[in-house]
Amino acid sequence: MQLTDTHCHLDYNKFDPDREAVIARAVGSGVIRMLVPGLHHRSSKDAVRLTESNSSVYAAVGFHPTDLEEFTEQAFDEVKKLASHPKVVAVGEIGIDYYWVKEDDKRAFQRDVLKQQLQFAKEINKPVIIHMREENDAWFGKASQDLLEILSEWQGSLHGLLAEKPGVLHSFNGTFETAQKALALNFYIGVTGPVTYKNAEEKREIIRHLPLDKILIETDAPFLSPMPFRGKRNEPAYVRHIADKIAEIHLKSPAEIASITTTNAARLFAWGD
Repeated sequence: MQLTDTHCHLDYNKFDPDREAVIARAVGSGVIRMLVPGLHHRSSKDAVRLTESNSSVYAAVGFHPTDLEEFTEQAFDEVKKLASHPKVVAVGEIGIDYYWVKEDDKRAFQRDVLKQQLQFAKEINKPVIIHMREENDAWFGKASQDLLEILSEWQGSLHGLLAEKPGVLHSFNGTFETAQKALALNFYIGVTGPVTYKNAEEKREIIRHLPLDKILIETDAPFLSPMPFRGKRNEPAYVRHIADKIAEIHLKSPAEIASITTTNAARLFAWGD
């Protein structure tokens, strides 16, 4: 069984004591590729460095919406240079976060920086990894509305393969209606550990109605550990528990879900080809 973890923060200091062992455990569990997204120029540089010492690790580069105090023209230029690395397969993690950011001017700055990074992704013809979090962790609100408006305008300006596979909504936590709108824009939907939680039946119902060829599996390690590891540090080897739960939801075998989601990831990210 071959699995792909399309979102894990292996550069985080929580992995400093045993990073190589974590990667080895993932490979030993059948994880053939791991994608590490950047959060700012320094994190993006660390992600790229990780790819150079681990054949199964790939990177994305960009500025996370809650890390924009580090966003300057010079810092963005650094990220742009990193994007030319052969193992950088996407621009991300970028997006909108109204959970941590409350001020209107800072939210407006998030939207402006998102548009700049989307334009850059268009210029280099690479997909995007999108973060979205609502105020009070609601399932729908202003963040969803603003994000869909921006993504719709951007996707409408694309041509060729990027228009057909523009990116993924990472760790999706929205309504089914939001998912449908994202799918209509050709985006993939990222599924993380909370789909395994006992109280997540509504989330599982959304996943049940998503087309399997548009689902990616992600750990978001070291966060969002699936059952039975909830409350502990997450790691890429645990992505198989997410695959198992999706298999249960869609009445498929875990091997089928592993194959489908690994194929989906290869279609979206191309892994440097």
